[in-house]
Amino acid sequence: MSSVVATDMLAVTEVVRTFGSGRTATRALRGVSFGVRAGQLVALRGRSGSGKTTLLNIAGGLDRPDSGQVRVGDRDVTAMSDHERMELRRSSVAFIFQSFGLIPILSAAENVGVAAADRRDGPEGAGGAGPAHADIVGLGEHARQRPGELSGGQQQRVAIARALAGSPQVLLADEPTGQLDSETAKQIMRLLRTVVQSEGVTAVVATHDPGLIDIADSVLELEDGTIKA
Repeated sequence: MSSVVATDMLAVTEVVRTFGSGRTATRALRGVSFGVRAGQLVALRGRSGSGKTTLLNIAGGLDRPDSGQVRVGDRDVTAMSDHERMELRRSSVAFIFQSFGLIPILSAAENVGVAAADRRDGPEGAGGAGPAHADIVGLGEHARQRPGELSGGQQQRVAIARALAGSPQVLLADEPTGQLDSETAKQIMRLLRTVVQSEGVTAVVATHDPGLIDIADSVLELEDGTIKA
């Protein structure tokens, strides 16, 4: 898992990221390398402060490393301009966050539809994306409700549907069950597993949850900015 091969959908090679300078510098990532094949669900675990969020942000083009390379398919993310990385996130890479990040004044279907439109599916595609993806994650009957009318688990299902709206190749999730009770967390874990299998998505999920780690295809452990062998 830690080795990188040409056929990996997501390849991270010798990535270094430091915040600050001098005596106050924090080296968040210290030469991280790993590869993930298409259609795999990989759990990324490590204690708070180990660099998980930084790694996901760099893998998805939200941040740049100080050195090293990130590749999505045959594209070198680290060589892209800011605009090119934005286009990558619209077309090929999607994020799921612990805080859901939904627009409160929009319904569940509209939240998903906005994401589809932003990824340039066009007005016609965006119009049908909300209900269709809400059905995929089991939210069809709640499609017209706003986030404030939904439970935490339902909101996270909307967030997953939104992430799927642009048919991404890579899905990056940062503690997606962190705000959920244990039973709801299990449901979200099973949903992520199903989504990876049915949609053919490559997923990397940062988590402390042993339940998700158990159903992952493989596990990466990040400790003090490095991948443990």
